[in-house]
Amino acid sequence: MERQAHLRTLSAALLAAWPLWVAAQSAELLNLRANGIDVPAELVRPEGAGPFRPVLFVHARRGYEDEERAHVRELASQGFLVLAPDWQKGRLIERWPVAHDPETEADVEAALEALLKRPEACKGPVGIVGVSRGPYYALRLAAKRPQDVAAIVSYYGHFQNPNAPEPAQIYSFAPEVQTIKAPVLMLIGEQDFEVRRLSNGRAFYALWERGVPVELQMYPLARRAFDFRRDQTPEERIATRHARQRAKEWLLRWLPKC
Repeated sequence: MERQAHLRTLSAALLAAWPLWVAAQSAELLNLRANGIDVPAELVRPEGAGPFRPVLFVHARRGYEDEERAHVRELASQGFLVLAPDWQKGRLIERWPVAHDPETEADVEAALEALLKRPEACKGPVGIVGVSRGPYYALRLAAKRPQDVAAIVSYYGHFQNPNAPEPAQIYSFAPEVQTIKAPVLMLIGEQDFEVRRLSNGRAFYALWERGVPVELQMYPLARRAFDFRRDQTPEERIATRHARQRAKEWLLRWLPKC
């Protein structure tokens, strides 16, 4: 009896601790097509009838894992309709690929097309939230389809072609930086890889010089991937909360109202 009572108490505590917005959200697994390839994607809707401001979430080269799913759900809890394609799974790409496969750009673009057509999405351009390599896909889309990309949020992102030679990684940035018009928010830890900090910094100055709205948030004491590390420091946990709030404000600022 005592054991059963303890289990009931524990279950109640776990349910109480579970974020209430998880139960209110609706998640749907989609199968998109791009050049004859199946592209699995997850669509997460906020609570309510909508329409909602649309956000495309582009994961890092580590893959679409539980941490990414949690991030997507947090965005949905903030009122965004979020579509997250898995640009690795459909092409059987192993986790942590070093080289960038340009064909995967079509997979992410297929997700953009699908998001624009969703009946519960606000009409107009979308926001893109990218993590690590994800912002490079955002750059490519914003340059190719400026009318469809309203804003970019970059978590410690690639602002150079991952396949570019090392000198270009250090001393330059992707040519798309000189053409995009979408406002860009850069979020990065001060203890991230030096080459990543350099490319973010150079891209920041180039965008600002062109008159593109851009902000760079550098988090003190924050390491690489500060927002989902399993060994997060207290400072990195605070940085994560701050970054999520800044991202929300940026998207609300630049995405068209319904």
